[in-house]
Amino acid sequence: MTARLDFTNEAFFRDPPKAIATLRMSGPVVATRFPIVGDVWITTTHDATAQVLKDGTTFTLRKEDGDVAGLRWWMPRYVRTIANNMLTMDEPDHTRLRSIVDEAFRRRAIVAMEPRIRAIADTLADELFAAGSPADLVQRYARILPLAVISELLGLPPADRPKFIAWANEMSSLTNVVSFFRLLFAFRKMRVYLRQQLQIARVKGGEGLIAELIQVEREGGQITPDEMVSMVFLLLAAGSETTTHLISGSVYELFRNPGLRDWLEQDWSRVGLAVEEFLRFVSPVQFSKPRYVRRDVEVGGVRLKKGDRVMVMLAAANMDSSVHDRPENLDLERKPNRHVSFGTGIHFCLGHQLARIEAACALEALFVRWPKLGLAVDPAEVHWRRRPGLRAIANLPVTAESRGTPERAGARLGRSLTAAS
Repeated sequence: MTARLDFTNEAFFRDPPKAIATLRMSGPVVATRFPIVGDVWITTTHDATAQVLKDGTTFTLRKEDGDVAGLRWWMPRYVRTIANNMLTMDEPDHTRLRSIVDEAFRRRAIVAMEPRIRAIADTLADELFAAGSPADLVQRYARILPLAVISELLGLPPADRPKFIAWANEMSSLTNVVSFFRLLFAFRKMRVYLRQQLQIARVKGGEGLIAELIQVEREGGQITPDEMVSMVFLLLAAGSETTTHLISGSVYELFRNPGLRDWLEQDWSRVGLAVEEFLRFVSPVQFSKPRYVRRDVEVGGVRLKKGDRVMVMLAAANMDSSVHDRPENLDLERKPNRHVSFGTGIHFCLGHQLARIEAACALEALFVRWPKLGLAVDPAEVHWRRRPGLRAIANLPVTAESRGTPERAGARLGRSLTAAS
């Protein structure tokens, strides 16, 4: 039996615990149809998710012909070039490519970046209302911060950030086949741009990871020109998009829970603990990429056949009551917190430390600079992009002087609009 659930529905994104609980009633592994991907099994428990992610021998990211599992025959070659990155590779290619950039993302390297990340966050917080109030926190803050950080890490020109923002908006807008074809055009422009940046680094040198990739190439390292393009694309896209929605989702939850906001603002040394819970509860990355089943196997008592496709539902694993006490509750003091928002196994997120520090810096800089920050609309007017697999608030209008419960903030805004009319 195939479970029917709209993974792009507003109700699904607004209240994931409710939708996930309903889905889990069908079993630990459920057959369904996923947008663009098609027929696929999805995991609904922590144990089933961990089994699939950790067993790269049985659950592969590649078809038998070596093609990426999620690609279709009709997709252009440049999409295949971009998709052919370490996130979609099995061993030994995954380790070959990851080892090239691993050092830049080790904890000591990322911790050393924290003062710079905080400085960027402080500047963006200062400028939040420069274009007027209310301001869209997604576009004015949550999107710019991770893009600024990763572009500096890569060594990309600051003047090109408006391009990155436009491309990121295209990626967030993926909801159906029509928007997918619009996204293909954006991918093409990104590939051309990244090839140009790599060529500039070959001729003129530079700083950042792009320059380091060129050095690896010159020293005969095991990376092809196409793999260099896909590597930079992956770091630029994956290094910003998910953190954008972690930041905006966390801010939204603090607006909805004034008591938790007060607890956090009383002592910002707690922010690291809070970020772990936001990672679990917000779960910006809802699903993994599809994997092929290489042999008949049992997952959570469900028999999967060779050739089937499976996607792990990270958001469901994060709401599993067998692992998390009262998972439907946002508990900023939760310990231990065994969320799988960064995955597990060999594909455990390379940028996990960077995302954690960016989110912590973003929250502290924002609420310290604007202690009365609040929603400029009623919470019911906040909507999520209909992007399957990504929990992304579309817009988050905020004002500098609406501290209080969401209901009171919305009521004040309503009175102001009535008076103005």
